[in-house]
Amino acid sequence: MADSLTPLEIPAERVAGYLEQHPDFLADYPDLALRLQLPREQGGAASLAVWQLQALRERNQVLQQQLAELTRIAGDNEQLMTRVQRLTLAVFEADDLDVALGRLVARLGEDFQVEQLRLMLFAEFPQLGPHDWLRCGLDSAAAPGGMSELLAAGQPWSGRMAAERLGEIFGDEGGRLRSVALLPLGRVGVLALGSEDPDRFQPGMGTLFLGMIAEAVTVALDRVWVSD
Repeated sequence: MADSLTPLEIPAERVAGYLEQHPDFLADYPDLALRLQLPREQGGAASLAVWQLQALRERNQVLQQQLAELTRIAGDNEQLMTRVQRLTLAVFEADDLDVALGRLVARLGEDFQVEQLRLMLFAEFPQLGPHDWLRCGLDSAAAPGGMSELLAAGQPWSGRMAAERLGEIFGDEGGRLRSVALLPLGRVGVLALGSEDPDRFQPGMGTLFLGMIAEAVTVALDRVWVSD
């Protein structure tokens, strides 16, 4: 019968299961706790108390590392939020649309280190002067770079893109780019950001701040479009 087994015959799994269900067992048998020895990676043995202390120290170290990482991420997000706010204010405080978009391009270059930018609009904006980063009067049904799905989804997209599509968007400069972020601007157009760093705009990256930038540009353009 199973119940007649001597202590030496009890399977280790049953002992482990019992101790797991009764974590205070050794408190009732302190002498046993003092005699228990646990192996260490470097050889030798450690008492249960020493092993538990070491385990707690290692767990505390992991928690400290996780806290430091969370603190770093929070700091990075705070800096990004400050930059987005500064960009938004620069756009909305401008006296006219051409100045507003010029400030947008400057901020994206200075604060976000965007190497290449193209603003592609689906209407003519006579208020805007000629700029190498601007293309107006595009046909939304034949948007460059195969953006139909992007426009339908209405959400920022980031990742790598085929050289042919990069050329359609950025022209000759597209040959140097390795990652792209595309920001749909509602019915107005698309803002394309390009980088020579293949990891700058990664698939699946958070698009919260990209969406906030797109919204600021959309509002500025929509305001002029509607008034016209």
